Amino acid sequence: MFIDSHCHLNYKGLVEHQAEVIARARNAGVDEMLNISTRESEWDAVVAIAEREPDVWASIGIHPHEADSHPDVDTAKLIARSKHPRVIAIGETGLDYYYDHSDREQQRLSFRAHITASRETGLPLIVHTRSAEDDTAAILSEEMAKGFFPGVIHCFTASDAFADVALDLGFYISISGIVTFKNAKGLQKTAARMPDERLLIETDSPFLAPIPHRGKPCEPAFVADTAQYLATLRGVSIEELGAVTCENFRRLFAKSKAPARLP
Repeated sequence: MFIDSHCHLNYKGLVEHQAEVIARARNAGVDEMLNISTRESEWDAVVAIAEREPDVWASIGIHPHEADSHPDVDTAKLIARSKHPRVIAIGETGLDYYYDHSDREQQRLSFRAHITASRETGLPLIVHTRSAEDDTAAILSEEMAKGFFPGVIHCFTASDAFADVALDLGFYISISGIVTFKNAKGLQKTAARMPDERLLIETDSPFLAPIPHRGKPCEPAFVADTAQYLATLRGVSIEELGAVTCENFRRLFAKSKAPARLP
C-alpha cells in the first residue's frame, strides 16, 4: 500500500536492529523502501542491503553536509557506482545553508556534479534544501536549461513559491512526518494543494517521526501514519493516497520496475 521514498536504514537508531525495522515496515503495508546514502563510506553497505532485501532500493550520493570531505566524488564516480542494478537514484545532494557544515561553494560544486550524473544516467536526483531556496532554485533552473533531468525535493519544508518552481521544472515533492506537526501550518497548506501526479511520501528515518510517534526513532513503518494524515488533509482515502504515491514512485524511479540482474 505504501512506499517509503526516503529512509536511512544504515543510520544509528535503525542499523542496530535493521532486520526488525524492515519486518515492521512490511507488516505496516510498506511495499518498498529507498535507502539513501549521504557519504561515500556508506555506499557499499547501502547497496548490500538492497542486494539482500528485494523490497529495498539504494541511492548513491553525497549530502551537502559532507561536501567538504568529498572533493574527489565527481560526476564520473557517481555514474560508475550508479550502474548497479539496485541503485535507482542519485543523491541525496543539494544545499544546506542552515548548518553550513560544508563551504557553500563546495556544496554548489557537488550539487552540480550530482545533477550532471542524473542527467547522463536518467536516474532521479534526490534534492535536500534548507535555508537555501534561492540558490537551489537558481541552480536547478540553470542546469535544467542544459538538458532535462528527473528529480524530487525530499522532505519538503520550503515555501509555496519554491514548490511552484520545482513543479514547473518537472520535479516531484516528497512529504515527510513533519506535515503532522502542529506548527507545520504552511507545509500543510502546500501539501494539500500538490497535484496528485507529483506527490511522494517518506519518513527520512531515523529522523522526524510523525505524530503519534514523536520522541521515538523514526522508521519506515511510520510512513503509514504520514499517509493517513496526508489523506485526511487532501480529502481522499488512505487507499487512494497509497495507490497514487506508489504509482508516482514507480514512474519517477523507473529503474525500480526493471528486472534486477545482480552481478
